[in-house]
Amino acid sequence: MIGYYILLGLIALVSWAVSSKLKSKFEEYSKVHLRNGMSGAEIAEKMLADNGIYDVKVISTPGRLTDHYNPADKTVNLSEAVYNQRNAAAAAVAAHECGHAVQHATAYNMLQLRSQLVPIVNVSSTLSQWLIMGGLILGIASKGFSFGYIIAVIGLILMAFATVFSLITLPVEYDASNRALAWLKNKNMLSQQEYSGAEDALKWAARTYVVAAIGAVASMLYWALQVFGRRD
Repeated sequence: MIGYYILLGLIALVSWAVSSKLKSKFEEYSKVHLRNGMSGAEIAEKMLADNGIYDVKVISTPGRLTDHYNPADKTVNLSEAVYNQRNAAAAAVAAHECGHAVQHATAYNMLQLRSQLVPIVNVSSTLSQWLIMGGLILGIASKGFSFGYIIAVIGLILMAFATVFSLITLPVEYDASNRALAWLKNKNMLSQQEYSGAEDALKWAARTYVVAAIGAVASMLYWALQVFGRRD
C-alpha cells in the first residue's frame, strides 16, 4: 500500500504542476484582447452557425474552468468569464467546446464511444477500488482459488472501464481542439498573436487529460500486480 500512496502522490504532484501552468496560461492569454471584439459566447455561436449547427444553445454556467459541452441537452456551457470576455483565452475555450458539438453533429466515433461508457464509469469509478481492496483482504487468509479473488478481479474489470474512458478522452479532446484551431484560422477570427495564445492555452488544457490518463493506467497496473501477484 505504501507504494500505491507514493504513486498517488507523484501523480497528484504532476497534476498540480500542469493545472497550475494551465491557470497561469489562461491568465496570461486573458490579457490578449481580441481585435474583432467578440465575446466567447459570440465566438461559439458563430462557430456553430458556420458548421450548420442550429439546435445547440450557448449558455453561461457558474464557476471557473467549468466549460463543457452537454450532448444530452445539446448545450455549450461556458463559464461566466469565457462567456462574457473578449480575449484569446475565451476564444480558445469557446471554440474548443463547440468542437465537441461538431463532433456530436458529425457522429465522431470516439465521442460516441465515450458517451456510451459514461453510465458504466459513473459506477465503476466509485466501486472498483473498494472491490479490489475488499477482495484482497478477504483473500489474505485463503489459499488457491477464493471468493475474495473473484471480487478483486471484478473490481479490476470495473477499473479497466474507467481506464479505457480516460484513454478515449485523449483523442476526443485533441480532436475538439484541432477543430477549434482550424476554424479560428480558416475564418481569420484571430490575429497571429491571438491565435498563438489560443493554441498554447489549448495545448496545456489537453495535457491535463494526458496526466489523468497516465494516472489511470498506472493505478490500473498497480492493482493488477497486487491482485495477480497474490496468485503466485
